[in-house]
Amino acid sequence: MLRKIIIASLLTVALASSGLAQDHRVEISPFIGYTLSEGFTVNPVVIGGSVYDKINPTSGLSYGFMFNVFVNEGMQIGFLFDRQDSNLEAKGPSAKTEFADLNVENYHAIFTYNFGYEDATVRPFIMGGIGATRYKPGDVTGTDTAIMGSTKFSTTWAGGVKAYPSPSIGFLAMARWTPTYIKSDPAGIWCNPWWPGGCWQLVETDYSNQFQFSAGVTFRF
Repeated sequence: MLRKIIIASLLTVALASSGLAQDHRVEISPFIGYTLSEGFTVNPVVIGGSVYDKINPTSGLSYGFMFNVFVNEGMQIGFLFDRQDSNLEAKGPSAKTEFADLNVENYHAIFTYNFGYEDATVRPFIMGGIGATRYKPGDVTGTDTAIMGSTKFSTTWAGGVKAYPSPSIGFLAMARWTPTYIKSDPAGIWCNPWWPGGCWQLVETDYSNQFQFSAGVTFRF
């Protein structure tokens, strides 16, 4: 799934950039920031005499890049990669333990709308994307931590501002939210009182959320 998302994103950007490169409308934006992370609940498990019922990637430094191509004055399509340096943390009613290093990587095809005129020196923007989040944990006492070692569907949503002191170089500041689907748990049965036999299984969906605040440089070609 991850490979297909990356290939599709790169092909889309390549096709768009082939027609626009002569107009210097390609942007490459490396950025660095800090990501606040939220975990998800699990069935209680006993480890070393302590009970744990939540898995949590810890907050930490993050960095990445965006590759964008203008398709008109305001709209861009592109690709975003982000990596967060984190730790795999388990929490319980009376315990909290970090078991291993954990890298959290985002891969998203992105769509950005820039407000204002094309030659404006300051342009606010909003962004949305679809793709995947990959969790890459280290080892715990020689045993692979497969509980978080997987790739999950995610979206990403952002807003920020770009400033261009020159036609070819700019700066950006951005706040971004990335909810990652983890699992769905049974949450009972609901029956329609006006429709005999109309009952449905309810589920409670768990997401792991990332909230990133970042800044970077934008190179325009």
